[in-house]
Amino acid sequence: MRHSMQNLQHTQTESYECATREDESATLKEQQLRETFRAVGSVIVAYSGGVDSSYVAYIANAELGPRAICITGHSASLPSYQQAEIDRVVAQFGFHHEIIQTEELENPSYRANDGNRCYFCKDELYTKLEAIAASRGLECIVDGSTTDDLGDYRPGRKAASQHAVRSPLIEVGLSKIEVRELSRRAGLPTWDKPASPCLSSRIAYGTTVTIERLSKVDRGEEILREFGFKEFRVRHHDTLVRLEIAPAELDRVLDREVFEQLAKRFRELGFKYVTLDLEGFRSGSMNEVLPIRIKRS
Repeated sequence: MRHSMQNLQHTQTESYECATREDESATLKEQQLRETFRAVGSVIVAYSGGVDSSYVAYIANAELGPRAICITGHSASLPSYQQAEIDRVVAQFGFHHEIIQTEELENPSYRANDGNRCYFCKDELYTKLEAIAASRGLECIVDGSTTDDLGDYRPGRKAASQHAVRSPLIEVGLSKIEVRELSRRAGLPTWDKPASPCLSSRIAYGTTVTIERLSKVDRGEEILREFGFKEFRVRHHDTLVRLEIAPAELDRVLDREVFEQLAKRFRELGFKYVTLDLEGFRSGSMNEVLPIRIKRS
């Protein structure tokens, strides 16, 4: 019995020490991030309102004040609810924020929706941000990429490289989990926000991106919010919609009354088939169909 208690105490001590080391590591990285911004002197933050770019905006604003301009690219691919959330965070923390219109939907290569769609979106955004930075004498553009993004398929990072966009979170070695924890400490309401990439990422590769299809996805995700779901995706496959619901919430959607109402609401949006993905929500599931050679390019 004494031996078991000693083992338990030893395990608890190890867990505490490990958590302490992780906290200290994240704190040190945040200090390095602050130093990075002070050294740069002025930046444009490509601000989407997500977990990572909100944290970058928060630190940049704290260190540089009005020399940190947070700019959001607005188009039909931005979820409607996300703009309202951006407005709330900007007002709460006093970010120096601007909105610009982006025209990625005017680009046939973007609308074609192949495996490199995100490249054309980011190229459009960064081209406009470059012009703003040059006209105002701002040193550089920064994004919210974390070390997690280095191991995933991110064609937008190619555009970032071509436009000399810096990724300060990667530079100091911050992961998504660390950013969430540091955001929680800072009181950012985005710290536990589910990831929410642009609406075009919900449209199956090869299916043309149109304003009508983006609107269907946007309205579909509003329906799921009305039903109280927290983490999900509405995947648009032309006449078929595939609903991805977080595994922890699948029991609710399997309630007969709920799925009958959802089927009715999504058919009213114009979908012929309404399906539930039994694997549940998983970020980047559309990329599962891409050839390995594209993912690695």
